[in-house]
Amino acid sequence: MPLPFALDHINLWLIEDDSAWALVDTGVPDRTSRDLWRGVLAGPMAGRPLSRLIVTHFHPDHMGLAAWLIRRFPIAMETTQAEWLYGRMLSLDSGEAFGEASLRFYRGAGFPEDLLALAVERGNAYGARIKHIPATCSRLREGDVLRLGAHRWRVIVGEGHAPEMACLWCEEQNVLISGDQILPSISPNVSVWPSEPEADPLRLFLGSLEKFRRLPPDCLVLPSHGRPFFGLHERIDALQQHHRDRLGETAGACRRPITAYDLLTTLFPRKLDNHQLFFAIGESLAHLHYLLGKGRLVRETDSVGVHWFRQV
Repeated sequence: MPLPFALDHINLWLIEDDSAWALVDTGVPDRTSRDLWRGVLAGPMAGRPLSRLIVTHFHPDHMGLAAWLIRRFPIAMETTQAEWLYGRMLSLDSGEAFGEASLRFYRGAGFPEDLLALAVERGNAYGARIKHIPATCSRLREGDVLRLGAHRWRVIVGEGHAPEMACLWCEEQNVLISGDQILPSISPNVSVWPSEPEADPLRLFLGSLEKFRRLPPDCLVLPSHGRPFFGLHERIDALQQHHRDRLGETAGACRRPITAYDLLTTLFPRKLDNHQLFFAIGESLAHLHYLLGKGRLVRETDSVGVHWFRQV
């Protein structure tokens, strides 16, 4: 399915479930995606209904059309509790407190006045795009086993990119549906966000990658973006090395006191559009918070609320 971002597509997965289909993830809630879904329902799905809707995590390209799909079929959205709650919260949050928290967060990150104004104008970008998250869900937990057609799929929870991402592992077929946790050629965005300003998502991301190292190295990985691939263990190694390299760059940049905004030009030397900018500042903070948690940096806050990081 196409996406209106620089990352221009999402892979969705249909699994035969007896005389119906189980679906993993949904696409974004726009006219293009809905029109494509109508074609899929009438064409490749051959008129067979959806029996289950499994959502890996709350991001718009994964959960955005869940409400639309469950209105068409008498099924529940199945996802982890944290993903449902995050999506539900952000889709409904239009209060002043959201704007105040965002302004405080991005001021702390070192945004200049023009970017603070952009943050205020941007507001709740999730809620602006996603108006409807299902009011109920069927909860998935780590280790749950789902019977989909002839095969069993076990839930493996990934962290860091999202709070509690539900990946699916089928030992019988040697197939992993990895969501955004493990992508073939890029690292998923691992960010600190205004809703949890003291978070350490990079620690969670690197730690949860080790769960997937227990799977066979020759399994087929079905990611949410990019092509299916083999070489799971090599890809885990590459992701861990990528972030080790970035942590080294971050530590080096902190030889003098810097803000998260100062770090952007080190970690992201290319020109960023406004959409990418907010992901990049979150990722800069994730690397700073990881080193802060390891005791390699200290953080000091000045009189206007800007956070400065430096080596110990």
